[in-house]
Amino acid sequence: MRVIVVGGGIAGLTCALSLHAAGFAPQVCEAARAVEAVGVGINLLPHAVRELAELGLAGELASIALPPDRLSYRDRTGEAVWEEPIGLAAGYHWPQYSVHRGRLQMLLLTAVLERLGPGSVRTGRLFQRFEQTAGGVRAHFLDRASGASTVEDADVLIGSDGIDSAVRTQLYPGEGPSNWNGVHMWRGVARYPHVLDGRSIVVAGGTPGAKFVAYPIEDPATEGGEALMNWVLEVRHGPSAPAPDGASRRVTTAEARAGLSGWDLPWIDLATLVDRSSAIFEYPMLDRAPLPRWSFGRVALLGDAAHPMFPMGMNGGSQSVVDTRVLAWCLARENDPVAALRRYDRMRRPTVNAVVLANRDLGPEEIIARAADHGGALPAGQAEEIATRYRELARSTVAQVNAHASWTVPRHAADPAG
Repeated sequence: MRVIVVGGGIAGLTCALSLHAAGFAPQVCEAARAVEAVGVGINLLPHAVRELAELGLAGELASIALPPDRLSYRDRTGEAVWEEPIGLAAGYHWPQYSVHRGRLQMLLLTAVLERLGPGSVRTGRLFQRFEQTAGGVRAHFLDRASGASTVEDADVLIGSDGIDSAVRTQLYPGEGPSNWNGVHMWRGVARYPHVLDGRSIVVAGGTPGAKFVAYPIEDPATEGGEALMNWVLEVRHGPSAPAPDGASRRVTTAEARAGLSGWDLPWIDLATLVDRSSAIFEYPMLDRAPLPRWSFGRVALLGDAAHPMFPMGMNGGSQSVVDTRVLAWCLARENDPVAALRRYDRMRRPTVNAVVLANRDLGPEEIIARAADHGGALPAGQAEEIATRYRELARSTVAQVNAHASWTVPRHAADPAG
């Protein structure tokens, strides 16, 4: 079975690895002229780390990522309002990881090229459209280097091309622009001493637009050195601000200093953090409404193309990784690719759509928003109830992650016709 994956981001590359592990030979088509190590920090929750480990990437991931063991919610003065263990410290069999997005993408790219071959990822291929026939799907691309139109024929087409997915636009032409909640995120990375115990993800403040987040994504290169710190400040520019177009904007050091001037957190020097940041960019906080279908015949959506969500609960990238494994499992278990994509849709869409909607209601960060309204820590048990409810919804509790059957396809089952 020939599968074309549109999009060479984290989801698309993981999809290629998952399909290859299940016995297929996917082709990744990426619009960018080159896959580069860009971005800031990302968190991979244990349910995603399990899937990457089962793809044989545990050692490589551990070499570039940092495993936090505590999530700490704090108020605007820096005082703790609720904390919980995460990853191995919470009882998962797999760690949680904080990692630079660019380094993760390059790790995945290297694995794809090594396992599938140097021609498995084609860059500079801008997706234009597709059409389906009784026996396959034909995808049209613009070759950005030559300006020529190219055509690829396949049995299955997977749209993994992000929140502004061109594949999704063809399937849902009337959907319109993505949904903005009025919040911008100023994001940067900087060399800085570890904060608190050096293994904490810290979320301070309250509701969206009034939060500061910091966590290390790389340990110091030498003992006593400085870590690579990822940080995010959420801001609202007011009702007169223009609607975002999805692109990032460079934030000046002076602007960032002014934005952080109202914060006083005793365990971090925010002015120094800003001054040490190589670049600071502003991103709008966007999502899209849940879809009624992800699969259409031999075409299906995956990752942010299927379920872009507000970044509450650190779940977007992790759910995308799980998508890829379930998709590959379904294609290996069904003789008919159309039936396989329908099965994938039924298995993944209800769960992840529910997470999208939960994140619109703040997800687990309801804890810190309520604490801000309450003026301090929540009554005993209330925060734990919110966090547990969210994990159950996302199918990411310790019991759910540790005990569920593997999505790894036995080699004898990789060929549905066999």
